[in-house]
Amino acid sequence: MKFINYKRYLLIPFLLGMGACSKYLDVNVTPNNPTSVTPAVLLPGAQAGTAFSNANELNRFAEVLVQHLAGAANSPSTYDVFQTNGADFGNQWTTEIYGGALVNYQKLIELGDATDSKAYSGIAKILKAYTFSIATDVWGDIPYSQALLGEKFLTPRLDKQEDIYKGNSSQGIQSLFDLVREGIKDLDSPSALKPGADDVIYGGNLTKWKQAGNTLLLKFAMTISRKEPALATSVINEVLTGNNYITTNANDMNFTFGASVGSQDPRYTYSFVSSFQNDIILSTRYLNLLNSLNDPRLPIFFTKPGANYVTIDNGFRGTLPTPVANWSRYNKYVTGNSGEGPVRLVTNFQRAFILAEAALRLGTPGDPQALYTEGIKASMTLAGLTADQINAYLTANPTVATLSGTNEQKIAQIITQKYIAWTGNGLEAWNDYRRTGYPVLQPSQNAAGIDGTRPVRAVYINNELQQNPNFPNPAPQSNVRVWWDVD
Repeated sequence: MKFINYKRYLLIPFLLGMGACSKYLDVNVTPNNPTSVTPAVLLPGAQAGTAFSNANELNRFAEVLVQHLAGAANSPSTYDVFQTNGADFGNQWTTEIYGGALVNYQKLIELGDATDSKAYSGIAKILKAYTFSIATDVWGDIPYSQALLGEKFLTPRLDKQEDIYKGNSSQGIQSLFDLVREGIKDLDSPSALKPGADDVIYGGNLTKWKQAGNTLLLKFAMTISRKEPALATSVINEVLTGNNYITTNANDMNFTFGASVGSQDPRYTYSFVSSFQNDIILSTRYLNLLNSLNDPRLPIFFTKPGANYVTIDNGFRGTLPTPVANWSRYNKYVTGNSGEGPVRLVTNFQRAFILAEAALRLGTPGDPQALYTEGIKASMTLAGLTADQINAYLTANPTVATLSGTNEQKIAQIITQKYIAWTGNGLEAWNDYRRTGYPVLQPSQNAAGIDGTRPVRAVYINNELQQNPNFPNPAPQSNVRVWWDVD
């Protein structure tokens, strides 16, 4: 892996096409004079890189795998029959994650420390941990502790996913948990410079950043909970004791794009603007699930241009529906009115469902039923339903509203509702599916790939396999589980 030299980091937002942040970026600033760059210049482009990493091609891959969407053509149609290879995600690995968001966060940390502006360092560390989690959850073992160090490590080693999550002091590997904790601590320190409008996510509200950081700890804990239940329990209890995490939709960690061409949410651009807009369509299986649950979010999540939703089954290889203008696609809940999104990264409904599952699986404090109901209500409220509409739905649908059966059956209910709430964020739904097996998804029609199995990781990109001798040879294929995936 040959990481971008810091002399080039200002180009990252433009490579991403992130015009939404252009008001914070001076195109006349020479990239050969990085000492003149302020944290306020770097922050919005870095945040945009993380949002792009979550919502662009990796999202399409995961949304098709979890069957929110079906692939009608091009790459999504190959993902839909479980085919993926090292040519698929080079831009995501190189430009969006490592050479985009992460290199900017590293520079932000350095600038924040150098200027006694710990507010920027803290935000950067929290988002750096989140962005690294995207990479390791998708690919498994990745360059981590030796990444982002410029010419010192042109071909960094791959750290084990276990060490990335748990840390390994003998190898100088800081855990994702400790990286977030360090970021939260920085936010309590004096800061010469503080973010304002340049912080696209929270507008410089450091209290909300602390809550987001603690909620991110809950996410990481639940991710590894099947593999490391004791550690997960400890982290969740730590966060609950601190009592400073997201508890309202208003404090969700979201990134909002602009609404002009070149600055839009990639899910909007791909689905409504690009020449690839007819590559993806609502999955018949997802439609059937929400119809079976009488779920009122269906028309909020997806369009219904005519009398019926227009869908295809996953893996379908027949004649596609016509006219394409009537296809059911992401609705404004996902993409915004004109492409502003937002990309939902860490949310209140997520926190509630995590704690509900943790109470059942790990015995952490909290009433699973109350937390489950809270998660459903948070998601439905986010979708625009009123309290009366939500209560009426729960009353009329007791099999949805009430957890029942064994603990495992209750967990299946929780994850199914979380899966629905995550519509538009396939990565989070895929993470939950891999570690729990819920909701139960049937293989696609015409399933191919490795032994016809749904991918449980992405394949390392070809460039890294060719250039960095630390990558394994042969590399693990898409049917090899990542460390935390024990289901």
